[in-house]
Amino acid sequence: MTVLISMLRGINVGGHAKIKMDALRKLYCSLQFENPQSYVQSGNVIFQTEERDLEKIAKRIQQAIEKQFACCPEIMLRSLDELRSVVKKNPFAKRSDVEPNKLLVSFLLGDPGIQARKTLLGQKFAPEELHAVGKELYIYFPNGVGKSRLPWRSIDKILQTPSTGRNWNSVTKMLEIAEDMEARV
Repeated sequence: MTVLISMLRGINVGGHAKIKMDALRKLYCSLQFENPQSYVQSGNVIFQTEERDLEKIAKRIQQAIEKQFACCPEIMLRSLDELRSVVKKNPFAKRSDVEPNKLLVSFLLGDPGIQARKTLLGQKFAPEELHAVGKELYIYFPNGVGKSRLPWRSIDKILQTPSTGRNWNSVTKMLEIAEDMEARV
C-alpha cells in the first residue's frame, strides 16, 4: 500500500472554489482510496492506495472534484518518499536565520527543466531567496509572505508549469501524518 500526499491548487482561497475537507475526504473514499486524512483547509489530503500511476490518480481526483464541486483545481501528488526527499533537500536547512513560517515550498506539477530553472534563478527577487530543485521551488520570505512583492505570474510563466505553495510547517506536518500512516500498515 502506497502513501500519497495530494495538494490541490487554489481551493478555499479568496472565497473561490470552496470545498469542505470532510466532503473532500468522502470524495477520496468514493474513489476507493484508503484512510484519507486532510490537513488544514487548503486541500491537502494524505491517503493510501494500491495504485502506482500518479498521473492517472491525479486525473481521477481532478475529474471527481470537477463533477462534485464544479471546480477543477490542479492536483499535485507526491509519494511519501518524494516528500521525504523534499524535506531532505531543503537548501535552507542548515541556516539558523530562516524561520519555518517564512519558508514556502512551491510544488510544481511537472519538472520545468534546467533552462527554465536557470532563467528563473537569473531574475532579481530580493529580498526573497529562491532555490529550484527538481519539481519544487523553495522560497524564503524574510519579511513574510504577506509583505512580499514576488511576481507569481512571472514565476509561473517562466517555469511553464502550475504550482501550489505550502509553508514549511505544513510540509513537515504532512510528512509526519504520512509517516504515521505508513507505520500503521
